[in-house]
Amino acid sequence: MNSAPPPTPARTLVVDDDLAVASLLARIVAKEGYDVEIVCDADAAFAAVSRNAPDVVLLDVVLPGVSGFEICRRLKQEPRTRLTPVVLVTGFADRDRRIEGRAAGADDFLTKPVDADELLARVRSLVRIKRYTDDLDSAASILMSLAVLIEARDGNTEGHCHRMANYATALGRRIGLDDEDVSALHRGGFLHDIGMLVIPDSILRKSGSLAPDEYELMKSHTVVGDSLCRSLRSLQAVRPIIRWHHERLDGSGYPDGLRGDAIPVVAQIIGIVDVYDAVTTQRPYQRAHSIEQAIEILEEHVRRNWRRRDLVQQFVSIVRSGTLDRFDERQVEAREGQ
Repeated sequence: MNSAPPPTPARTLVVDDDLAVASLLARIVAKEGYDVEIVCDADAAFAAVSRNAPDVVLLDVVLPGVSGFEICRRLKQEPRTRLTPVVLVTGFADRDRRIEGRAAGADDFLTKPVDADELLARVRSLVRIKRYTDDLDSAASILMSLAVLIEARDGNTEGHCHRMANYATALGRRIGLDDEDVSALHRGGFLHDIGMLVIPDSILRKSGSLAPDEYELMKSHTVVGDSLCRSLRSLQAVRPIIRWHHERLDGSGYPDGLRGDAIPVVAQIIGIVDVYDAVTTQRPYQRAHSIEQAIEILEEHVRRNWRRRDLVQQFVSIVRSGTLDRFDERQVEAREGQ
C-alpha cells in the first residue's frame, strides 16, 4: 500500500532590512524544515506574499519607508491574507510598541536578540493554527461546491446559486454595505439552502402542495444549514443568512419568528432576492412569472409587512435598470481572495 505523501513544508517569510538578523532568523526556522524567503522592505514583502502566500511572517518593526506596523495592518485588512499569522520582531519591548502592534493585528511578538527556542515554539504554534484554518477554509469551499450540486436535484433551479449571489451582492452594493457584508451575501447566495441536503427528493420535486408534516420538514433546512456551518470560522458571517432568510418583518417567518430589525439586513436581502428568483423561474409547483409580476409580488410583501420597503424599492430599481444580470461576481471573489 502506498504511503501518504509528506506534508508540504510550511513557508516562512522573513522581512528585515538587517541581512545579518534576517539570515539568523532564516537559519533557525530552516532547521525545523520550513521553507524560508527573505525580503528587506514593504514592496518586496507584498510581492512575496502575492506570489506565494506564507504560513507565517516574521516582520521587523523598523524598516525603510513603510514600517512593520503598517505592513502588518495592510496584510490584516486584505481578505486573502488577514488570517496569515504575523510575528513582529522588535528591539523595543515597551508597552506602547506592543499596543500599537496589537492594534495593527499582530499575532505575536519577539524581542531582539531573539531566543531560538522561543522563536521555534511560537512559529510552530502559529503554523498549526494556520494549517487548521486552511483546512476549515477548504471545508467551506467544499460546501460551496456542494451547494451548486444541490440545485441540480430537482432539475428546475439550474443557475439559482449564481443568480442569488449576483442579485444579493448587487443590492448590497446599491445600499452601501461594506465589503465584509457583500462577501457574506455572495457566499450566502450559494449556501442559503445548503440544509436542503436533508430534504428528500420526493418533497423537493413535489408538484402539488406540501402536507403539513412535509412543510415542517422543508422548513428545517434553515436550522440544518446553520448547524452544518457552525464549526467553520470562515462561514460565521454567512450563518445569519442561512438561518434567517425566511424570516419576515411581522414575525410570521421561520425558524425563529424574528421581527423587524432583529432580522439581519443581509438575511433580509437574501430573502428578497430569493423570492424574486423563485417566482421568475419555472418550478414543479408553478410557472415562471414575468419580471413585472415578480415586482408586484415583492410589493405585496411590503404591504403585508413581510419585507422592508426601502430594500425592495432599491432592488426593483436595479431590476428595472436592466443591469441586474450584468453584475460581475468576480469583483466579490477578488475581494475574498478566491
